[in-house]
Amino acid sequence: MLLSMKELFEKYKLNDINVLHIGAHQGQEAESYKELGIKNVLFFEPCKANYEICKARVEPMGYKAFNIGLGNEKGEKQMFTETANSGMSSSLLMPKIHLLQHAGIIFDGQETVTITTLDDVLEGQDHSFNFINMDVQGYELEVLKGATKTLEKIEHIYCEINRHEMYENCAMIDDLDLFLNKYNMQRLETRWFGNLGWGDGFYSNKCVN
Repeated sequence: MLLSMKELFEKYKLNDINVLHIGAHQGQEAESYKELGIKNVLFFEPCKANYEICKARVEPMGYKAFNIGLGNEKGEKQMFTETANSGMSSSLLMPKIHLLQHAGIIFDGQETVTITTLDDVLEGQDHSFNFINMDVQGYELEVLKGATKTLEKIEHIYCEINRHEMYENCAMIDDLDLFLNKYNMQRLETRWFGNLGWGDGFYSNKCVN
C-alpha cells in the first residue's frame, strides 16, 4: 500500500469504519485494521493457496475470509498467476505493460477461480460496511460494476489506479473517476509508484469539503 491507512484515518478523521477488502492476498493488512480499532472486515481472495494463509491469519482476529473473486458476473474465470512476487501480481486480466516494467515477474501459471458480485454476497444482509479496500490488478471497474447496490452505503474507497495499460483492458484512472462520480465520490489522494504508470488512490463522498 502506497498510502498509509493510519495517515488517512488521522487526516480525514475516519471512524465507525467497517471494511470490505477485495483482493486480500494473504491478509497482510489485518494487523493494521486491528490497530485502528476496526471490528468488521471481510477479506476476499480468489487464489486458493493465498486464501488459506489469509484465513488462518484473519479469523483469529474475528474477521472473515472468502475464497472467491469479485467482478460483474457469476461463474468461473481463469486467473493469470505468478510466483516470483508471491502471487501479488496475479490477475484476471492478461498482463501487458507489466511484463515490460517487471520482467522478473513471470506469469507462469493459471488457476480457475470462482467469481461473483459483491451485491450478491451482501444481498439480504443489513450490512454496515462503508469502506472498500481493493487491490485487483486492473479489475477495479468490473468489481464496482457488480457492486452498484453496495456502493449506495460506501463512503470511502482505497484502490490501485492505472494511467497505463498494465494489464490488457484494465481500468484507467479516468474510468474510475467517472464511475465513482455517480456516487458523489471524489479522489482526494493520489500516490504514483514512480513513473511506472500505476499507484494508489483514495476516494470519498464523506470527506469532501
